[in-house]
Amino acid sequence: MSVYRYMRVLLFFDLPRETHSERKSAAKFRKDLLDDGFLMLQESVYCKLALNATAVELLKNRVKKYMPKKGSIMILTVTEKQFGMMDICLGEFSSNVLDSDSKLVIV
Repeated sequence: MSVYRYMRVLLFFDLPRETHSERKSAAKFRKDLLDDGFLMLQESVYCKLALNATAVELLKNRVKKYMPKKGSIMILTVTEKQFGMMDICLGEFSSNVLDSDSKLVIV
């Protein structure tokens, strides 16, 4: 039996972005998450693989040190098996961007 129990740390956040300093703080937080090895799943949802529960606690403590003063951050830890059972549902993607090189577009 292995000593290691791989876990996924899911981090959800909602940060204010109304002022210049809030946008700067949110951008720095995202950069810090990426520098710490997190991967972006969605715009405000990041995840990272951790070796075991001890590594998860160290990771949580690191995130708490560089998190912004304003906003909400939630951290959820699941096993790798639970993470692997996640359903991914994709809808149709539509874009209003015209990909024509025509100079005149009649709508």
